[in-house]
Amino acid sequence: MTNNSFNFLQDHSAHFLEMALRRDRHEILAQPDGRGKRTGTCGDTVEMYLSVRKGCIQSVTFQIDGCMNTSACANTVAHLAEGKNIEEAWDITPEDVIDFLETLPPDHTHCAELTVGAFYQALADYSHNLQTPWKKIYNTR
Repeated sequence: MTNNSFNFLQDHSAHFLEMALRRDRHEILAQPDGRGKRTGTCGDTVEMYLSVRKGCIQSVTFQIDGCMNTSACANTVAHLAEGKNIEEAWDITPEDVIDFLETLPPDHTHCAELTVGAFYQALADYSHNLQTPWKKIYNTR
């Protein structure tokens, strides 16, 4: 008889474990330059916040109401985005997140789509804020 039990620490890649367990980006920015929020069909919700200086993403933080896979994906999006300019950031895809994590369970690829979608909304919000900078002062979302 073979033992097919799953061992979380041994059966996940180092990238997945680091991104799933990392907590330093779990925060709300008081004055984000861009903000995006999505809720998936699974019920998980991700809200992402961008800090941008001179067209370059300085930091990405987020709040999550969801599973560890969603947390791993959100941390991966932040990892892939930080240091990139806005145009380059639009090129981040769910497939990039899945590839980086290596061992995201196939039945949780929707977590990558959810987090990238929230990130795209934050990028779009940033672009909108550039066109109407005065509104950021009154932003109470």
